[in-house]
Amino acid sequence: MSKINEILHRAGERGSSQGLPYAGAVTPDEAYELLQGIPEAVLVDVRSQAEWQFVGVVPDALRIELRSFPGMVPNPNFANQLMQQVDKEKVVLFLCRSGARSDEAARLATASGYATVYNVLEGFEGDKDAEQHRGRINGWKGRGLPWIQG
Repeated sequence: MSKINEILHRAGERGSSQGLPYAGAVTPDEAYELLQGIPEAVLVDVRSQAEWQFVGVVPDALRIELRSFPGMVPNPNFANQLMQQVDKEKVVLFLCRSGARSDEAARLATASGYATVYNVLEGFEGDKDAEQHRGRINGWKGRGLPWIQG
């Protein structure tokens, strides 16, 4: 079994064990491997514009707000914006700050007809450390994966 197929299999097992309605869940490292190994895969960052600007972004990630700052107001056009920019046949990985909004986005995408949808666990910044700071112990940034300041 190739490394990509192994990752997809593990992601599917995680999804099944958690009762997820979408294809599965991947770690940030696995997401990065999938993006390298499946050139047509799309990473969709669903954080707010403020987060993209002040916290940083993954290069080449598509950015569609699920909720807007301030107030984390839901984006009523999220599904339409996704459908306008991402083919439903693509492998789609959703990323947020910690994995919660990306789960919501993955559920919305699945309900909109996307078949191969994954949530990136831990998100961009990951969990808080002992000093209540994110981006140090896990998540995309904490694992040292490529990112740039927005």
